[in-house]
Amino acid sequence: MKARPRVLYVQYTSPSAYPPLEHGSQLLAEAGWDVLFLGTSKVGDPALHWSARQGIHVRELPPAGSGWLRRLHYGWFAAWVLAWTLRWRPRCVYASDLLACPIVLALSYVPGLLVVYHEHDTPLHGGRAFRWARRKLATRADVRVLPNQLRATHFNETVANHRPTLTAWNCPARSELAPRREARSTDELKLVYAGSIVPERLPATVIEALAHVPGAVQLDVVGYTTQGHPEYVRELQSFAMRLGVEQRVRFMPAVPHPELLEQLRTADVGLVLMSEWGDAQWMPGASNKPFDYLASGLALLVADEPGWRELYADPGYGLACNAREPQSIAAALTWFLENRDEMRAMGERGRQRVAQDWNYETQFGPVRDWLVRRAVG
Repeated sequence: MKARPRVLYVQYTSPSAYPPLEHGSQLLAEAGWDVLFLGTSKVGDPALHWSARQGIHVRELPPAGSGWLRRLHYGWFAAWVLAWTLRWRPRCVYASDLLACPIVLALSYVPGLLVVYHEHDTPLHGGRAFRWARRKLATRADVRVLPNQLRATHFNETVANHRPTLTAWNCPARSELAPRREARSTDELKLVYAGSIVPERLPATVIEALAHVPGAVQLDVVGYTTQGHPEYVRELQSFAMRLGVEQRVRFMPAVPHPELLEQLRTADVGLVLMSEWGDAQWMPGASNKPFDYLASGLALLVADEPGWRELYADPGYGLACNAREPQSIAAALTWFLENRDEMRAMGERGRQRVAQDWNYETQFGPVRDWLVRRAVG
């Protein structure tokens, strides 16, 4: 009996922080691959765990400390990955975060080992050594995967253009598609934001906009703070109190992706208001937020920025607004309040589009097929 090909995912973070990795690895397992994830766990974050599944195994080291302990931990992680590579003998190594680049770069010199570099987010930080390793790995990887064509073109022009480059939008799986939504018997309009809670992605103007619309408009925020903005939730809560809308805003911790999708199905409108981030115009297709919202049958409210309006608002999946102006956000929310049937129709159009081609089975198909062909060859 022919042995199943093996793919080793290397992440110097918790792999379950990346739903596309979960979806892609599941598709490879269904195509006959054995999958092993090597990563690190996160302190106090029970949301970042996957349930066991056939053909997929996850192993994580304890989280790193700070200072010299972090450097020691990284060396331990690198040696651990090397030991697993020699022991497990994968056909392919799959890297998709900046800190994994030096380790996978070293592994790229192993004869016969296929290397995939999948870049979900453009690295905005990182030392010179890691950036050098990213560039070098990009020249040696057998295939590179980027989350949209604009990013892929920029990657080829500024990082490396020596190997095949494929694209895979960060969409949900078809199995995560919600049933068709029924009209809700309530006057409430529930907004939801899911993801990292930072000013660039959840601006304070959203809170201010609540003060300009009826009390039926509620906002749920599901996510986590970051090292760059550890006090931002408290700042938003204080701002809401000053405006008198604190009872209309709920902040909830991050949850596993399946539970998040269940929460989204109780909302009406999903917020995607990136407008001040440096590469926000490159995020359409790369951000999984709008696709998760649409898979759950929600209408979208997106920033009126290049790419966002054309991809989501113009085809009728939601509205666009000026995310820097509370009155513009409030006007869009008022429209949703007054046009509930059309709002639900927007969400249904988006849900059907996810079923058609905005799903990871379709998006990751070329990557899976490329790996299968190379593994057999």
